[in-house]
Order: sequence, then structure tokens, then C-alpha cells
Amino acid sequence: MEILDFLFYTFTVVVVIQVIFYLIIFTKFAFLKLEKKKKKDIPVSVIICAKNEAENLQNYLPSIISQDYEHFEIVLINDASSDNTLEVMERFSKQNKNIKIVDVENTEAFWGNKKYALTLGIKASKYDYLLFTDADCKPLSKHWIKEMSAHFIKTQTIVLGYGSYSKIKNSFLNKIIRFETLLTAIQYFSFAKLGLPYMGVGRNLAYTKKAFFDANGFVNHIKLRSGDDDLFINQIATKNNTSICVSPESFTESKPKPTFKSWIKQKRRHISTAKYYKLKHKVLLGLFYFSNLLFWILAISLFITTYNWPFVIILFLFRLIIQYVIIASSSKKLNENDLIVWTPFLEIFLIIIQLTIFINNLISKPNFWK
Repeated sequence: MEILDFLFYTFTVVVVIQVIFYLIIFTKFAFLKLEKKKKKDIPVSVIICAKNEAENLQNYLPSIISQDYEHFEIVLINDASSDNTLEVMERFSKQNKNIKIVDVENTEAFWGNKKYALTLGIKASKYDYLLFTDADCKPLSKHWIKEMSAHFIKTQTIVLGYGSYSKIKNSFLNKIIRFETLLTAIQYFSFAKLGLPYMGVGRNLAYTKKAFFDANGFVNHIKLRSGDDDLFINQIATKNNTSICVSPESFTESKPKPTFKSWIKQKRRHISTAKYYKLKHKVLLGLFYFSNLLFWILAISLFITTYNWPFVIILFLFRLIIQYVIIASSSKKLNENDLIVWTPFLEIFLIIIQLTIFINNLISKPNFWK
């Protein structure tokens, strides 16, 4: 009985921690009132780093070229591709004067390092305002550049955007990928509004060239193959220099990974950078994940034993309802409404996957970007 008492009180504490996260932190984004920013006519360099992305460039680059924005260039970085990526870039360049190509060859010191390629692209760009996306991404409107650039002001030199994944009917993997993306967005948008920005996604991210060079670029983590987006933002973002852009016209959409194996490989790379975050971010994110894990383990254990079951049910439903309200409100902002009803099931599955990835990363280090 003493063990069950301990489990029950621990469960109570875990529920309190979860509720604090949802009501104090995640409400910052869930109940955020979207304000229309005054559009700015500032020159923007759109930067796309591509490695073996010939087909994706062919399909998605037109959506960048056709943006309704007066002053912008497109910097295409060919990161030592082995397919015909460069030829596709050159074909588009001949048809569009605002395209600049940076052809990067592998060097012994920076073999396969995306950050090296990105640095060369940033140096080659002619404008101070930089907007980043991936070769397999497309803006969901012709006003993507206009919406993202509107959030630049003198003091705010970083703009965090939302990069969604396309929907595939009757695909459980697709729901998992999009749910994980949704939860990550809720977290980094909420922390940014709280004054604790800690990451952005390279699929939809903007900052100034001055901010990049003032921070000495990626030099602090240049040897790590990943982290050109989240680690760099974790390094330079503050409550004063960071803005978020979540208008639907500012979203980008990417192709999701087609198999669990390829998605797990991608997530291993992403999760491996988290240990390099600032301590305060690691503590908060770790506490949230660990309390999430304990919530389901303890809830299931107490339900099986039927110990103090009326109070366990009350605590369980209390946390679930609060979570549902926050995620539902956030999902509407990010156009992910179809995921709401699946939240408990997707959350349990995602917790298991994240724990598995964490253990695998302890055993072997993912050290690749392509």
C-alpha cells in the first residue's frame, strides 16, 4: 500500500507540473491574438540549400519565384550534389535574373557539412534580410515573403515561422509526423512569447545577415552536422530580438518522410542537437517530456490497480481536458484541426518513439544531414 500511496502522490505532482506547463506556458501561443503587421518593402534574400534535390527544386522552386514581393533574390546553394541539382538550378537561373547560384564543393575540413554550405550562401547574398527554407518546401501563399518580412523591426532581427507537412489520407505515419511538428511548434512559439526563445525550423526561418555575422555564424557548433537552425537560434535568440509569424499566408509545406525508418533517422538527427541547448532550455524541455512520460506510466499503473480510482480519474481527465483545449486552439491557428481528436493516441506513440530515439542516440551518434 505504501508503494501505491507513493505512486498516487507522484502522479498528483506530475499532473500539477503538466497543468503548469499548459496553463502558464502553452497558453501564450494557444490564446495569442494574431495582429496584422504593417507590410514592409525591404529587400530580402531567400536562401535554399540543396543536396541531391533536383526533383524537389523542379517541383517547388516555382512557388518561390512567383512570390508577390518586389525586392527579393533567391540564393540557391548546391551542396556538392551527386545528381543533376546544379543543372536544374542553372536552368531556372537562365529564366530568372533574381536567382544566384552558389556551387559548393566538398572540402576535407567540411565534408558534407550543411553549415559550411549555408555560410557560403549567406556571404554571397546581397541583402541584409535573410529568409530560409528547404528545397522540398513550398510557401502556401504568394505572400510568404511579405508576411515573414513584416515582422522585422529595428530590435527584432529573428522571425520564427511555421513549417507544416502535407497531409496524406489514411496514413498513421503522416499523422504522427504532423502531430510531432504541431507539438514542437506549440512549444517554440510559446517559449518565444514567454521571452525564452530556444529554436526555429529551417523550413521557415528568417534573420538578418548582421545577426549572423555578429554571432560569428555557426562557428560555435560548426563541427556538428545538424543544428543550423535550432542551435543557431538557441545561441542568439533573446526575448527582445525574436518575433513569431503565424499568419496562414506565412506557412510553408514540406513533403513528409515516406517511411518510419527515414523519419526516425531524421528525428535522431534533430533530437541529437537538444543536448547543446542552453541549460535553462534543457531543464524546461526535459521536465516537460519526463513529466509527460510519467503521466502515462503512472496513470496506466494506477488504473490497473484501481487504487484511489475516483481521484485518479479526476486528475487524469483534468489534465487531458486542459491539454485538449490548448492543442485544439493551437491547431486551429496552424491549420492542423484533423489531429485534435487523435491527441491521446498520437501522444502515447510519440512518447515511446522519442524515448527509443533518445536511447539509440546514447548508443550511437547520428552524424549526417543527407
